[in-house]
Amino acid sequence: MHQEVEIELKNLLTAAEFAAVRAAFRLDDGAFFRQENHYFDTPSFALKERAAALRIRAKEGRFTLTLKQTRADGALLETHVPLTPSEAEALLTGVPLHGTIAALLAELGIDPSNVRHFGSLVTERAQWPYEGGTLFLDRNFYLQSEDYELEYEVDHVEAGEKRFLRLLEALGIPRRPAPNKIARFYARMKEMEERR
Repeated sequence: MHQEVEIELKNLLTAAEFAAVRAAFRLDDGAFFRQENHYFDTPSFALKERAAALRIRAKEGRFTLTLKQTRADGALLETHVPLTPSEAEALLTGVPLHGTIAALLAELGIDPSNVRHFGSLVTERAQWPYEGGTLFLDRNFYLQSEDYELEYEVDHVEAGEKRFLRLLEALGIPRRPAPNKIARFYARMKEMEERR
């Protein structure tokens, strides 16, 4: 297990803006890798209510269980636990959580045995260093939809925000703060349920 504090600035993009960022940074198809996020919550969305999120990320044959908790300053405290493929498969098929993450959920007042897998989001991602931080260009596929985002991971929010805004302005992209992927996934899930 390890923990880290993460400061992420996100901006939704149109397909044309995604292509423009690719061109500006000369990102060919080989610059992108694939990752898959599998999202978990309770049937009553107890994690979401507590500004927390739980996922398994599958990337390059490795699996990581991550609990994200929003801090008072807006940064995210992330707790990561590596999983074996069989442990990941067990959680995806409904075996109850145990260990460090289960203990953290219990501290939040969430019964780990109530946690369920809700679905998956696939990302094609490129990442590269940029002015003291890391840029991520994502194309996301989930629940019969697709979206694009530019993310900037920084150490200091104020300085990072200034650099991010300068970059967006230079690229001619308006500022469109983006909810995180899990929030967009759940919004899309709700939208689909309402159409039924």
